[in-house]
Amino acid sequence: MTNSKTVRLRVMQGETIAFGPGKAALLLAIERTGSISGAAREMEMSYRRAWLLVEEMNRCFTKPLVETATGGAKGGGASITEVAREVISCYQRMQKKADAAVEKDMHYLRSLIVDVDKD
Repeated sequence: MTNSKTVRLRVMQGETIAFGPGKAALLLAIERTGSISGAAREMEMSYRRAWLLVEEMNRCFTKPLVETATGGAKGGGASITEVAREVISCYQRMQKKADAAVEKDMHYLRSLIVDVDKD
């Protein structure tokens, strides 16, 4: 298992998480699979949960992060927008800066935190 003692950046809009690590992972899964249902399966979450997260992201930003197409001969699908790619890139830069800014303090805190994953 990876080191679970980390800082995870979340961008809040009021009480709503506009963007964070889970939403970034969902967007990347949509990009890989070409659908919300495929991304949900890959991430082991319900389609409804994935759909609600997509709707929430699309409401929080000035332009949609995910575009969907209804079914037809080839079925529907979903794709992330260029804005989504920019948001992911910006978020990843912010996370790297946050990690660097708290590195010394996190090293200290890790020494004080009990490892609950040990058997």
